[in-house]
Amino acid sequence: MSRFTRIFVTLFVLSLTAASGLASAANYTLWINGRTGGGVVGNYNSFTYWGPGTTAAGVNKKSVNWDGYNSISSQNGKIRDALDCFCTGTNWCYVATHSAGDLMMGYTMANYGSSSRMKKNATPNSAGVCGNADGSAQTGWNIKWVRAASGAGGGSELSDAGSWTTSEPLVKDLKTTTARAMYNHNATANVWFYMYAGAKGTAYSGILPGQDDEAVAYHSTGGVSGSSGGSWCNPSDWLCNDLTLGTAANEGGRTKWSYHSVSFRDDNEAYNHYANGNWGGIVGVVRNAVVNSAY
Repeated sequence: MSRFTRIFVTLFVLSLTAASGLASAANYTLWINGRTGGGVVGNYNSFTYWGPGTTAAGVNKKSVNWDGYNSISSQNGKIRDALDCFCTGTNWCYVATHSAGDLMMGYTMANYGSSSRMKKNATPNSAGVCGNADGSAQTGWNIKWVRAASGAGGGSELSDAGSWTTSEPLVKDLKTTTARAMYNHNATANVWFYMYAGAKGTAYSGILPGQDDEAVAYHSTGGVSGSSGGSWCNPSDWLCNDLTLGTAANEGGRTKWSYHSVSFRDDNEAYNHYANGNWGGIVGVVRNAVVNSAY
């Protein structure tokens, strides 16, 4: 074999290797449920909590199921397993959360977002755990962004008042002061949380301050900072300060947590909290945003 031929063969093999590496890279969309759960834990194709699995919900969509009952800390390993599976190595993730799923994801990023993670092969077993890809590690996960439908990272007054079953460990975590003290909400490993706040409340949600979606108030769904909740509303409501869009401080001066931005404020009071097994309520707004995002 001539020197020229050897060089040609070497370059050809290298090009095939590079092409193979590119082909193996993939983007995934992870959906993290809130309270009550419903999907089969460990089965990333079980979308029972959200709605029909045939509905478009982002590129290579996966349902990251946890029981929606036990404490955030005890269930957090399920989320880390999914992030390890699909958001390491050459793979990247888009993440969508609902309600307590926001608390779960915030807790994950604050406590583990800068930790060492083994690169995984995106081939989960029945428990939702993936094998190592090449034996190497990386810092944190490859996450493009998080979009939170009715984020409960700031807790809910329904938990404070005992409107939910207080024997549930998760309900204890959802008390406003507990949720806000659980982790550093400003620590997101530089991943942006885009907040979607619904406002179709009802009379019985009167214990929720300001605008709400029947379960969580704007102070939480809008990523408003502080050690306790507060009252924020739409601009048309003169009875309380406005929740602002984007990252700007809210009317009255209270800021949002770092790397939190309000993408949607329900000015028409059209969206409630519940997916209703059909991608409904504020979840539908986030699903639409995810589907129409550039990949």
